[in-house]
Amino acid sequence: MKASHAPLIIVGAGIAGLCAALAAAPHPVRLLNRTRALRGAAADAATALAQGGIAAALAAGDDVNAHVDDTVCAGAGHNDHAAVAYLCAQAPAAIGWLRGQGVVFDGDPGETEFAREGGHRCARILHCGGDATGARILAALQERVQSARHVQWHRGVDVDGLLMRGDVVAGVRMRNAVGQEHCLTGSAVVLATGGIGGLFAATTNPVSAQGRGLALALAAQATLRDLEFVQFHPTALDLPGRVQLPLLTEVLRGVGAVLRDRLGRPLMQGEHAMADLAPRDVVARVVWQALRDGRGAFLHGEHLGLDWERDFPTVLGQCLAHGLDPRSRALPIQPAAHFHMGGIDVDLDGQSSVPGLYAVGEVACNGVHGANRLASNSLLEGVVYGRRVGAQAALARPPLTAISARHTLWTANAGASLGDNRLNWLRRSLADVLGPARIHARIIATRKRIAADPELAHSCQGRVALAMLNAAASRRSSLGAHYWAHLSSDDRADEAASMPHVSATVRNRSITGP
Repeated sequence: MKASHAPLIIVGAGIAGLCAALAAAPHPVRLLNRTRALRGAAADAATALAQGGIAAALAAGDDVNAHVDDTVCAGAGHNDHAAVAYLCAQAPAAIGWLRGQGVVFDGDPGETEFAREGGHRCARILHCGGDATGARILAALQERVQSARHVQWHRGVDVDGLLMRGDVVAGVRMRNAVGQEHCLTGSAVVLATGGIGGLFAATTNPVSAQGRGLALALAAQATLRDLEFVQFHPTALDLPGRVQLPLLTEVLRGVGAVLRDRLGRPLMQGEHAMADLAPRDVVARVVWQALRDGRGAFLHGEHLGLDWERDFPTVLGQCLAHGLDPRSRALPIQPAAHFHMGGIDVDLDGQSSVPGLYAVGEVACNGVHGANRLASNSLLEGVVYGRRVGAQAALARPPLTAISARHTLWTANAGASLGDNRLNWLRRSLADVLGPARIHARIIATRKRIAADPELAHSCQGRVALAMLNAAASRRSSLGAHYWAHLSSDDRADEAASMPHVSATVRNRSITGP
């Protein structure tokens, strides 16, 4: 087994990881991600799939306080207010910084275009190439990182363990495509590994987004937070049999597209004051219920006379590839796992409860999104907090205990990956019990079944699933994306007897997990 050293190690090359790497300059950085080619790196990052855009209070009549209010309203008030204030206040500067990295927004220079999305009271969303915002930003940042002299970018490596000295993270263990093992020690490790959508039967994320960063953090005994809050995007293109579904951007509803059932009745009428532009958790539950009731759910934009080729080329191309033309017909939709508000509990500098371990982006939780993320705040989070965390982690120095000869180097293992059959069973199970509306007894039953199967319970995906199920079972009232369809007294009585016998710490309470 080979070994080497780097001052700062960043795992993940989506928007948060790339911004962190750039912000660490001039300190040396090793950037690690699973896919070898740059095109593959884009396919492995949820950033590349982001169509909606990036939010900033820059338009006439808008201001930072309004952006803060909308973020907290969407988050059901569960947000960390300091985190929200920093995000929204830094948003205009983040847009300027992105322009400095070569990003060109629609309407630049001088006539920047702003769109409106669900949960926003005004138009404050910037786009690149219509609905190709994430891909355009990712490409610009990749080019900058490739030319950055302080960054060594290692592609095609899989991090499956954290190196520990005592209770301090001291590096990573990684494997290449042929299974060769390499240990890389460092003063700090930043996890920017993305979310958990690939653990569900339908997701807008890359299918590889299966919570590896959370499993690594669990193995290192890091504190996790708010794992029960999973956002489902209400308008994924319904393609039976597929796990990864194309996203139908919220901007379509911002310009007038509407949700209807198969009889043409409006789905959101009377459901929320903002109707089709209500926060995502609200719309997702309405769509979910319509599908359960057999009424169907469709997105109608064919009547708007849109310039699809200019403004929505990604949506148009994806639909046409599946024999659907949004210019002439309504599109069948379903909710799909989209974003995890929970994650590794970190402060605003990305520091976790374990010395030497930082996290940023979707794998992290500093409370900025609360119980439900506001549309187009995810790319913004990646830039604002990616830059802050990268700069802070680059200055990290290991505690004296970490370099003491008394502490032997050991590895906190993420756990083995599941085979296809078991992974698909887990996806179906989590989609059933941790969807837009939840039933307590089903969560308890699924938790029992996973915990009773050692191979499943101790797998990378199983560990994360158990932690999420425990968090969901522990929150007794509905809040944001965590919504109880039914919670009986009998269900509550079952909980204590069914709790698996292993513990992991979650902020403000203890949950169980392998």
